[in-house]
Amino acid sequence: MSEATVAASVDNSRRTWLITSAAMGGVGAAAVAVPFVSSFQPSERAKAAGAAVEVDISTLQPGEKRVVEWRGKPVWIMRRSSEQLAALEKIEPQLADPTSERKAYPTPEYAKNRHRSIKPEVFVGVGICTHLGCSPGDKFTPGPQPSLPDDWVGGFLCACHGSTFDLAGRVFKNKPAPDNLEVPPHYYTSDTTLLIGEEKKA
Repeated sequence: MSEATVAASVDNSRRTWLITSAAMGGVGAAAVAVPFVSSFQPSERAKAAGAAVEVDISTLQPGEKRVVEWRGKPVWIMRRSSEQLAALEKIEPQLADPTSERKAYPTPEYAKNRHRSIKPEVFVGVGICTHLGCSPGDKFTPGPQPSLPDDWVGGFLCACHGSTFDLAGRVFKNKPAPDNLEVPPHYYTSDTTLLIGEEKKA
């Protein structure tokens, strides 16, 4: 075997060894980094126990709803349009508890208003019907449609037993649901960031 062939063989062996070492090092670094980065997120146990959830709503458009999970429950965050906000007053005579006085699902003081929210345009509510725990569906389009009245202005319909809620989560009269949708504790940490699961400390 010539000297050049031996040198090429050694170079190839060294190159293979270097590539293998680098690849194994990369895998090892990734294996260490994944749990490290994951440690910044609340654990499933912490979420189940009620760890607060931070939500950026800067991209939420009028008429749009986002769903996040808190304590295993779906929490709706909806940015209502000016038309949707105006409709909240018109339908109050049709509501079972327009001022959120019932106590089964107490409404926080900062949400005891017509729009049931801190900022009028942003509704934060638990998306679970107060009747039997089903999840109501979105019925934002106004007007006549199946299972809804002809003067429907938009809201939510629980198809299981027909309970209807307005866009502030207030239940309509003569429906199986005994109460308005729950408003979870929450506050704004900035103009566009919500913290769900805690109330602002005085």
